[in-house]
Amino acid sequence: MRENTGRPETIDSRIAARLKELRAARGWSLDELAKRSEVSRATLSRLEKAEVSASAAVLGKLCAVYGLPMSRLIMMAEAGYTPLLHPADQPIWKDAKAGFTRRSLSPPAEALAGEAVECVLAPGARIAYSAPPRPGLEHHLLMREGKLAVKLGEEAYVLSPGDSLRYRLFGASSFETPAGEGARYILFVV
Repeated sequence: MRENTGRPETIDSRIAARLKELRAARGWSLDELAKRSEVSRATLSRLEKAEVSASAAVLGKLCAVYGLPMSRLIMMAEAGYTPLLHPADQPIWKDAKAGFTRRSLSPPAEALAGEAVECVLAPGARIAYSAPPRPGLEHHLLMREGKLAVKLGEEAYVLSPGDSLRYRLFGASSFETPAGEGARYILFVV
């Protein structure tokens, strides 16, 4: 986690509000959510108050509990719907500690299923998820730059520019770059 700057109406503050709404809609206490997500009650409280921003790993755990892809959670935090989204208006979310940046390429639309996300992992970065947000979630990954090792359960792949990987998530997954080279890829979530 990283400290939130406290600015009003940031993507982090909107995500915090949405996380609180999701928990309240299920009638769960912070203790219940902590048990289900394996994220401490104190961390959950600070997240919902927008005192800190979640790391990719923590958001991944919460999304798994709520059955949502991370990009859907981020879209739900965005206000309104417009069918056209210019690059300057595409929401960017960063986990600086993990060296991970994700840009939502698709216009936010809670009612629509597919979405595209541009992901950038710094050299030597690793993002790991213990469970998918929804079993069977389909991904299409298109490598643009760098090298990326993807592990899906027991299956492992090493991707280079131009490679594409199509898969469904049923268990743990990880995305890792070598020490000397980062990666930029487009992820289509269906």
